[in-house]
Amino acid sequence: MLVSLIAISVVVAAWALGAKRLERWRVTAPMILVLAGVAIGFPLKDALDSSLNAEVVERIAEVILAVLLFLDATDVRGGLFGTERRSAVRLLFVAMPLSLVAAVLLGAWLLPGLDWAVLLVIACVVMPIDFAPAASILRDQRVPERVRNVLKVEGGYNDGIVSPVFIFALVLAGDQSRDATPLEALSSALPQAIKAIVVGLAVGALLAVAANLAERHDLMTEQSKRLILVTAPLLSYGLSVAVGGSGFVSAFVCGIALNYLRRSPSFRRDLELVDDVGALLTAVMWFVFGAVTVLALTSGVPVGMMVFCLMALTLVRLLPILVALVGSGFSWRERLLVGWLGPRGTTSIVFGLLAFNVLSGDAADQAILATVVVVLGSVVIHGIGAPAAAHAYGKSQTRLTG
Repeated sequence: MLVSLIAISVVVAAWALGAKRLERWRVTAPMILVLAGVAIGFPLKDALDSSLNAEVVERIAEVILAVLLFLDATDVRGGLFGTERRSAVRLLFVAMPLSLVAAVLLGAWLLPGLDWAVLLVIACVVMPIDFAPAASILRDQRVPERVRNVLKVEGGYNDGIVSPVFIFALVLAGDQSRDATPLEALSSALPQAIKAIVVGLAVGALLAVAANLAERHDLMTEQSKRLILVTAPLLSYGLSVAVGGSGFVSAFVCGIALNYLRRSPSFRRDLELVDDVGALLTAVMWFVFGAVTVLALTSGVPVGMMVFCLMALTLVRLLPILVALVGSGFSWRERLLVGWLGPRGTTSIVFGLLAFNVLSGDAADQAILATVVVVLGSVVIHGIGAPAAAHAYGKSQTRLTG
């Protein structure tokens, strides 16, 4: 534990000292942290399995996910679903469900021996996109603004929307007796989701209204405005867990409520502290991911798993998006760009760790292996392919207008 703490601190400090130049070379903090995690993972491989499979690790992963989901929810601008509302709704409520179904069906073919509940868990791990490791894509001016806007909303909301499905699948797949029916699992997961939504809305709304009132009466300092946003995901998480709800779903809903109701010209600036906290927690998860990679890849990767993850990163995302955006006003080039620009990152890592903690035996091993392969695959495919796609799109537009 002490060695890991020192390693994370040294790597983050070293990256911070040269962050500007490293970004020019397209060397990101996650890349360095993964390599550091791999280096630590080899000598700690024997102890890693038992360390990950502990309740305290599950709680830590949930708290980290709560903060990250809160940040995602507060990062959406231009209204509840951004400036491209109809297209964003299509991506979240048409393309995402279709992708999950397609991933489950593909898994039934390529990953034999796993029941559908475990396959749904794995689908929830590999499908949500996360732009944290590839944030430059959302600032790339070669990518059309409407594409960047809709991707930002999708990246902000998709993991929170998938979370209740993930909880349901975990409840069903994690039942050791295997006697639970889908209806029984739903009756267990649904109250958790409802409690989480109620608590999240209540906490987010109360904090937003209270902060608006306090700011109007000049009762807050610049520091206190930032601190209240750090406490919001932690408070909603803690209260939700206390009443038997899902903590990270509650934090996500809290972020939506705060983002919608908070009335302050400095709100974006006030988010910088919680954003920095989120960046530090993300760094920890990438380091852990590097160590987990050593554990997951020890026995090799079956061809079926490699094909499954490759398809999840490409066609299983792309085809549902092409279907969902029919009649949306997006050109075919823009639709292809939306489908291609879908990196996987911290959300997949945390979901994968939670699945490994709850599941057992081969199901747990397959879940963590899928996590590792899809995230590493995304680093290659989107780390290289996303800038290339943006360049190709910009070049094609220049030819059309030239």
